[in-house]
Amino acid sequence: MKPPKLKGKIFIITGMSGAGKSQALKSFEDLGFYCIDNLPIALIPEFATLIGDRRYLKNVALGIDIREGRFFKDFIRTLDNLGKLGLDYKIIFLDATDEALMQRFSETRHRHPLGKNIAAAVKQERAILMDLKARANKVIDTTKLTLGELKEILSAALELRHTAEMKLSVISFGYKYGIPLDADIVMDVRFLPNPYYVPALRRKTGQDAPVGAYLRRQPGFKTFLKSYAEQIRALLPLYIKEGKSYLTVAIGCTGGRHRSVYIAGELARLLAASGFSVSEYHRDIRK
Repeated sequence: MKPPKLKGKIFIITGMSGAGKSQALKSFEDLGFYCIDNLPIALIPEFATLIGDRRYLKNVALGIDIREGRFFKDFIRTLDNLGKLGLDYKIIFLDATDEALMQRFSETRHRHPLGKNIAAAVKQERAILMDLKARANKVIDTTKLTLGELKEILSAALELRHTAEMKLSVISFGYKYGIPLDADIVMDVRFLPNPYYVPALRRKTGQDAPVGAYLRRQPGFKTFLKSYAEQIRALLPLYIKEGKSYLTVAIGCTGGRHRSVYIAGELARLLAASGFSVSEYHRDIRK
């Protein structure tokens, strides 16, 4: 006899230790979710039956981390079983740079779950979680996020009601500050002249009209923007077919204040005009 198909919905919050799982769960709680932190993996299938029966629980967020014993093998097996039962679950993976994670552990003086020196523990944990990160529906880089920004990103993620409703994030960034860890697609726009070296534009950003006008005058700009937007649009059905619910497109220039900001804004506008749900975020615009 085949197992009954469940109809519940669940968000699984996981990721690197120190990347903000507790803060994420608090945000879900503020948004009306029933939250459980560090539920033993062995109990997830039984708990799933309660989620499937809408009389008990509706919106649920589970916090799972590497402290859970034989973490990866058991966790992946459990997720596969939930999928067979028809449970609508989404995985949100929180990440941050090694430097940020080590600094957070140093500031809080908390012991890393793996029990080694912090640098070695972070390196080992990243290797263990690599495949899980690849399975995540949404990866969030918390390195430079405030709690308010994290909650805003999570709120946007909750708008997704079906896997076919692709949620797009377009982020601008500066290469001098590092590539966003949650980027799925990265475009380097440093082939364009840098407005920073134009005295009248140096203190402006890509959100100011004179910067946009300067970039639009550059040879090949319009052709690039049109073809890149078409390329992203062509790829989206393929990502959706593979079960991808969220996609982050990162646009980078040197400092993240001029070229990447303007192009990210224009790309977000073009994709939104095509009917996609798009959010726009400029990580380094104030630096």
